[in-house]
Amino acid sequence: MIFAAALVALALVLAWPVPRLLARMTTFRRVPRAALVIWQSVTIAAVLSALAATPAVLLKIGPEALEGPGTARALVTGGAILSGLMLARVLVSGHQIGTRLRATRRRHRDLVDLLSNAPGVRDEPGDPQLCVLEHSTPTAYCVPGLRSRVVLSQGTIDALSTEEVKAVLAHERAHLRERHDLILEFFTVMYTALPPILRSPEALSEVRLLAEVLADRSAVKAVGPVVVARAVVTMAGSAAPDGAMGAGCSTARIRLNLLCEATRPRILLSVLMFGFTALALGAPICLVVAEWTSR
Repeated sequence: MIFAAALVALALVLAWPVPRLLARMTTFRRVPRAALVIWQSVTIAAVLSALAATPAVLLKIGPEALEGPGTARALVTGGAILSGLMLARVLVSGHQIGTRLRATRRRHRDLVDLLSNAPGVRDEPGDPQLCVLEHSTPTAYCVPGLRSRVVLSQGTIDALSTEEVKAVLAHERAHLRERHDLILEFFTVMYTALPPILRSPEALSEVRLLAEVLADRSAVKAVGPVVVARAVVTMAGSAAPDGAMGAGCSTARIRLNLLCEATRPRILLSVLMFGFTALALGAPICLVVAEWTSR
């Protein structure tokens, strides 16, 4: 039973204090791709630990112990209920969030397509993804999906230079190309599936920031850090509709500070971070293997 308790304790640690500690590790932002892998590994390891607790007890006591009354049967039954509830919460959360996001994006994409075909609206020739809306407020965002869109307002084109517009487009296209929406959807599902007491808003905010930093780095490769910095400052106050990913956000100051890191390789930090990833994913697996080999 100690083994099962260790799995439950590991799940609780990975779900509650570890995300809060990781959110304070601002050094990880210098290697955003590795940081996202760490967040994913911690989340997956927490779920695996929680779901493996009941099978672990069953392996320890043996199926024959379930035939009669006793504490072993009660423990397995209780653990099965808890594991089943956890799995059900993840599946229901995934279905609800996925359905809502796709419906919202479909409606907004149809609206954008309708408005962008209005007279006077100028789309970039040869780019079916791009829609330009006649609106004076600088706005830029992308609508992910099978029929993705990059949306700019006329105010964005008027406020930015040609190179800065290229930076914004590179930023949004990076979101679409690297499917950052799926990463954010995964973390939103996991966040919603957790009991409220275990949820970490800091973790969700950090993952969103890392996705923006990755998109900024793609833009830096296209036009350089100075141009991207100017575009970030101009677009800092813009907002994106629900279900979309926008170039402007409340973390503009942090993103500006990280732009200088875009061209600096952080090999040692990356190695350490991937080592942490292996440790997080390996912990529940090692516990299961150790218990299995000790039988």
